[in-house]
Amino acid sequence: MFGFGQLINILKKSPKKIVFTEGTDARILEASSRLLASNFLEPILVGKVEDVEKAAEECGFNIRGAQIIDPEEYDRMDEMVDLFCELRKSKGVTPEQARKMLSSANYFGTMLVKMGVADALLGGATYSTADTVRPALQLIKTKPGHSIVSSCFILVRPSATGDNEVLAMSDCAINIKPTEDELVEIAGETAKCARIFGIDPQIAFLSYSTFGSGKGEDVDKMRNAAEKAKKKYPDLPIEGEMQFDAAVSPRVARTKCPDSKVAGHANTFIFPDINAGNIGYKIAQRMGNFDAYGPILLGLNAPVNDLSRGCNAAEVYSMAIITAALA
Repeated sequence: MFGFGQLINILKKSPKKIVFTEGTDARILEASSRLLASNFLEPILVGKVEDVEKAAEECGFNIRGAQIIDPEEYDRMDEMVDLFCELRKSKGVTPEQARKMLSSANYFGTMLVKMGVADALLGGATYSTADTVRPALQLIKTKPGHSIVSSCFILVRPSATGDNEVLAMSDCAINIKPTEDELVEIAGETAKCARIFGIDPQIAFLSYSTFGSGKGEDVDKMRNAAEKAKKKYPDLPIEGEMQFDAAVSPRVARTKCPDSKVAGHANTFIFPDINAGNIGYKIAQRMGNFDAYGPILLGLNAPVNDLSRGCNAAEVYSMAIITAALA
């Protein structure tokens, strides 16, 4: 079952470096001070050295020993510009344009990952998800054989047995209305992510219909996607389309789909669109008393994750560990 201890153990065996693009933000500084007290994850803070150190001092956080990188003073900037231009040559980006873009912390931080200076990136405490995802798509790019970046949330709450109940939900933040083939890709990546958190994936493709009880374009999409996913991932337990109650309630499953191997105990949920996914995880979070970790971006060549602008320092710390453990 999931606990941060197992992710920390992964990092202790193979320590990582994570770049924070908002080095002067108090929440980032507090999380970084906690990480610096450990020996498994080294923070890299982007910003002017004097500004970062002043912000830390004013907030009372000890960041002694932290690596602070100022884009304007970076000694490998020429190398970074050359690589940036190579990566964006199809768009005709000039060195002058590259330098201007790399003055932005989100692009600069993403290039630090691309160049291997950092293993992972966490940003977005002060800017939009799009400003995190766009540089990652342009520079880190998707894994071979993947066409999209998607996202999942890991939901955790204590169970009556004393263990944690852990669920995965996808896609709740990135793809507005994924196609059948995109849903197949989302399911595969979500299953990989779920395993890192101790989940043995039992995957339900969700709908307002259970095995043909309802009709409609979205019902057909989820049924077809589930069938394609079964063929692509024959070792994964996958069923769909099905309603949420059939997916999680053994009693309902016995009535609606008694022959299903997943119904009644699904723990990995694939939603038909972002409306359903975003609403669904927030209902679980707010009314089901689950802690929600994410969005965890899936499908990239290196881990890049987005923070909520309403996050607190504890959430930054948790997401940093999650992000680095994916490296």
